[in-house]
Amino acid sequence: MRLAAFLVLAFAGSLHGVTLHEAVSQSLSNNAGLLAARCDIAVAEARILTAGLRPNPVMSLSGDHLDLLGSGFNDANGGGPAEIAAGVEFTWQRGGKRAARVEVARGNRAVTELQLRNAARSLVFDVENAFVDALVARDALALARENLGFFRQIVAVNETRVKAGDVAEVELLRSRLAALQYETAVRQAEHKQREALVRLQALMGVRRAAPGFAVEGTLDRPDASPLLEDLQKTSLELRPDLRALRRDVDRATSEVSLQQANARQDWTLGVDYRRQQVNAKANALTLGIGVPLPVFDRNQGEIERARQERRQTELKVRALETEIAGEVETAWSQFMTARGLLETIRGAMLQQARDVREITEYSYRRGDANLLALLDAQRAFNDTMQGYLEARAEYARSLYELDKACGKEDLP
Repeated sequence: MRLAAFLVLAFAGSLHGVTLHEAVSQSLSNNAGLLAARCDIAVAEARILTAGLRPNPVMSLSGDHLDLLGSGFNDANGGGPAEIAAGVEFTWQRGGKRAARVEVARGNRAVTELQLRNAARSLVFDVENAFVDALVARDALALARENLGFFRQIVAVNETRVKAGDVAEVELLRSRLAALQYETAVRQAEHKQREALVRLQALMGVRRAAPGFAVEGTLDRPDASPLLEDLQKTSLELRPDLRALRRDVDRATSEVSLQQANARQDWTLGVDYRRQQVNAKANALTLGIGVPLPVFDRNQGEIERARQERRQTELKVRALETEIAGEVETAWSQFMTARGLLETIRGAMLQQARDVREITEYSYRRGDANLLALLDAQRAFNDTMQGYLEARAEYARSLYELDKACGKEDLP
């Protein structure tokens, strides 16, 4: 099954890039860690089954006054008579223990389900970040190749100019050195892209990276202006980890009820059939009831333990609510900063850097500018484009961080 999924992914990646939606969907289906967490649901279901079971009856068979030593049973020795008894005992659980056990087990299952959703939320965030890293690596490689192509053109121009005697040969050597530096940058960018793609595929549950795997999409994200108050309110309603703790409070309350029910002693009801043999022959029934006396053990310790665990869980809920409020505010602040930086680069720096490089290139080709000025213009262009690339990536990450902090579980 996994091999088939791998082959499908490799074939699909060779034809077209994997989108973010496809990456998230596959990770939710194939990620080994999440699959292991899903097994907890089946375990919780089994515990519900166990909690609802009733105690088994106990069947007994015994013989009394049996003449196995050869003494004989008669009127002279007054022995016997021999008896054979068969009986059965039932435990009568009092206090609603069975219903309380089932309620606790169901509470555990509800908590487990919410914890699974929280694990999926964290996985989706990791996949989203890994996908952004892959997009950044892809675009950075494209930028490095563009820079390399630009300087290869400059090298070709200088080769022509050297042959014509317009510039000294040292000018050609400097441009070739710059081109070699950008070749190194291309190799480094290729390596970073491979690393990003391998990490993304690992999160998607692919054990062996596919050589034709690629990502499809853009770093551009729609503009948003969320209000901090709305985000904090949403997070307190949607966060699965907080909902899990709140449900755990209900489970802890059920646990207190269970331990209080356990304080009610169970009764044992029994019936025996007895058959007497030899010098007396008779059939009889014996009815019995066993009632423990709760003189010392009234389950005081377990009741108090359950109460303290419920109190502890309530405090955890309060602590997590405070922590979530801080996470949301931090994520919102990062989002506002990333959006402002992106707007600054996009509005003021991006086009200017491109214009400066084009003007300087034009001047250099005409002989009005030297190679140093062209290198400075190219460096400024590259730094600006790298900054713009990182700003777009940071803005996308900040949106995903907001979604994670608020507990949104919708697929992108």
